[in-house]
Amino acid sequence: LTDAFFTCRKNVLLAKSPTTQVGGISSVPSRRSVPEEQEALLQQQLEVEAGGLHSSESPLVVAKVSATLPSDWLEGSELLMTSLSNLNVASEVTWCSDQQDDELHTLISLGPKEHAAVTLAKLPEEESVAMVGIAAWPAVRTQTDHQISGCNPSALEREDEDTAVLDWSLVHDTEIVPVEATAWPFYDTGQFQPFPAERPYHEILWRDWEDLSTRFAVPELGSENGPLFEFRVMSYNILAQDLVEQSRDLYLHCQPDILDWSYRLPNLLQEIQHWDPDVLCLQEVQENHYREQLEPTFRMMGFVCLYKRRTGKKTDGCAVCYKHSRFQLISASPVEYFRPGLDILNRDNVGLVLLLQPLLPEDVGQKATSPLCVANTHVLYNPRRGDIKLAQMALLLAEVDKVVKTVERGYCPVILCGDLNAVPDSPLYKFIRNGLLSYHGMPAWKVSGQEDFSQQLHQRKLQTPLWHSCLGITDNCQYVTLCQPKKSDRRKYSRDFLLQFRFCDAACERPAHLILQKGVTDVKPDRPAHWPKHLTMVNDPDPELFFPRFPGVIRHGLNLTSAYSHFLPQRGRPEVTTMPMGLGATVDYIFYSAEPIENGNKEGRRLYRDGALKLLGRLSLLSEDVLWLANGLPNPFCSSDHLCLLASFGLEISSA
Repeated sequence: LTDAFFTCRKNVLLAKSPTTQVGGISSVPSRRSVPEEQEALLQQQLEVEAGGLHSSESPLVVAKVSATLPSDWLEGSELLMTSLSNLNVASEVTWCSDQQDDELHTLISLGPKEHAAVTLAKLPEEESVAMVGIAAWPAVRTQTDHQISGCNPSALEREDEDTAVLDWSLVHDTEIVPVEATAWPFYDTGQFQPFPAERPYHEILWRDWEDLSTRFAVPELGSENGPLFEFRVMSYNILAQDLVEQSRDLYLHCQPDILDWSYRLPNLLQEIQHWDPDVLCLQEVQENHYREQLEPTFRMMGFVCLYKRRTGKKTDGCAVCYKHSRFQLISASPVEYFRPGLDILNRDNVGLVLLLQPLLPEDVGQKATSPLCVANTHVLYNPRRGDIKLAQMALLLAEVDKVVKTVERGYCPVILCGDLNAVPDSPLYKFIRNGLLSYHGMPAWKVSGQEDFSQQLHQRKLQTPLWHSCLGITDNCQYVTLCQPKKSDRRKYSRDFLLQFRFCDAACERPAHLILQKGVTDVKPDRPAHWPKHLTMVNDPDPELFFPRFPGVIRHGLNLTSAYSHFLPQRGRPEVTTMPMGLGATVDYIFYSAEPIENGNKEGRRLYRDGALKLLGRLSLLSEDVLWLANGLPNPFCSSDHLCLLASFGLEISSA
C-alpha cells in the first residue's frame, strides 16, 4: 500500500513540477495565480480531511506522509512514463509550488528501502499543460469516475473532493479499466515559436516568363508592323532511366521513389504539355521508353517525332518532335559522331538535324516564310576531352551547313538546341557564338570549362590539325565535297592586281612550316606607312584563294547567339540548368540565327541583333541557391537532373 501511494505521489509531483521534462522537452508552467478565496477553501478542505482519517491510516497523515520505495524503482521521466501507461489519466494537471519542487528532488535522491517525509503545501489552481514535439497525452490526476475497480469505498465516497488530494487505498491486484483520454487543449501557447510551414515545390521552383517582344518597338531593329510566324521551342534533357540505375551514387540526395520511371514519366509529360512547345528537342531519351510510351503519347498531343539512338551499346539518344499543324518536314539528317579509326571521334554521341517548313494560316494570303533548320545534340560529357567535343561540334555544324545550302532562296534561320556539356564563355561556347576559335596548344580540359585540371602535371593539349583530313571536314566546319571546286581557268589575275596584296597581313606573316634560312626566309617585308593595315579583297568572292588558312584556327559562318543571357540580374547570380554533384552549372542551350553588328566586336565577343528570326520571349531559369531549397535536382516537382529551356520566336512572313 505504501509503495503504491509513494509511486502515485511521486508521479504527481513530477507532473506538477515547474521543471517537468519528458523526453528532453520542458513544460512551461502557467503564469496565472490562484485567487485568495480559493486558497482559503482549499486549506479548509485539507483540514477537514485530515481530521476525518481513521486511526488505521495514521501513517498517511496530511502533514507527513511516510512511504517505503520499492527496490526496483525507476527514476525521472522513465518512472513518469511507466506510471502514465498504467493509470487512467485526464487532461488537466496541477502545478507544484517551489517547496513541493524541493520535496520532489528529495524524493528522487532517496535510494531503495529508505523513508522520506513529504509535507503537503497549499496547491495552486489546476492548469492545463501543452507539450511540444510529442503526441498529445494526458497528465496524471486523481481518479474520480469509478474507473479503478477494487478500490476502498472510502476513496470512492470522496470523488467530488479536490483532485490534488491523494488519499485513496489500492488493493494488491488493482485492475485498470482503460478509458480513451481526451485530447489536450493548447492554452497560453504564445511563448512557443510555431514550426515554419513547408513551402510547396511549385512555389520554390516558380519560373517567370520573360516577354522580349517590346524590343522591336525600335524601327531600326526590324519590321515592327510586319507579320510574324510565332512558335515555341523547348530543349530538355529528361534523364534516361538506365543512366539513373547506372549512377545511383549521383542521386543519393533523392528519395528512391522519386527516381522511379513510373513516378518521373507523368511529371515529365505534364511539364511538356503545360508549356505546349511547337518544336521539342529531347536528350537522354531511352529507346524502349520512346517506342512504348513517349512517341505514342506525343503523337496523341499532335507531334511528329524523329529519334536517333546513340551508337554502340548505348540505350538512349536524341529526339526532335514538331507539331504537324505548324510545320511540315522537308528533310531529316541523323548525325553519328563515331568514326572508326579516328581517336578524336571514338565516342557514341549523336545529333539530329531537321529542315522544317512553317505552315501559315489560310487567312494570311499569298505569304511565305523561309524554312527553319532545327538541330539537336548531346555532346560528350568527359571534361578532360575537349578535343572530342570540338570535333563533334564541327561535325554537327558541317551537317547544318549542308542542310542550309539546300534551301533555294539562300536564307535559312537555324535553331541549335542541346546539352553541350560546356559552360558559358568557355572556348567551346565562344566558338559557337563568335564563329572563331584559336585552339592550338590549348589544354583539352579548358575547352568546356566544366572543371579545372590546371594542377595536373600531364595535360592533354590540342594539336594542329585537330582532326585528320580523311574526315572530310574543313577548318570552316564544312564538308569538303560541298565546297566549290577550284578550277585552273576559273579566273585570270594580272600582275598589277596581285601586287596590291604584297603587303597584306598574310604576306607579312612568316609561315610556321617555312624552313628558316638566314638572309632569305627570315626577312619580313616592310609595309609602307601609307599602306592600309587591313586590306580586304572586295573584288573577289573567295578570299581563301589568296589568304591561306591559319593553322590551329577553326571557324563557321552560321552567326548564332544564345536565347539566354546566362545571368539573373534581379538576383545577381548566374543561371543554372543542372546541378551535377550539388554544383550548379549551365550546360543546356538554345542558339538561334541573328545578324552580326558591324564593328560590334567587344573584347573578342561578337555582338548581334535579331534579323528575320526574332526572339520574343523565354522561360526564366533559376539560380543555384533556389535549387538548393528544393533539395537540388531531381526532386518531387522536377523529375530530371536538368531544367527545361523554352523560348518563343517569331519568323518574318514575306510576300510570296
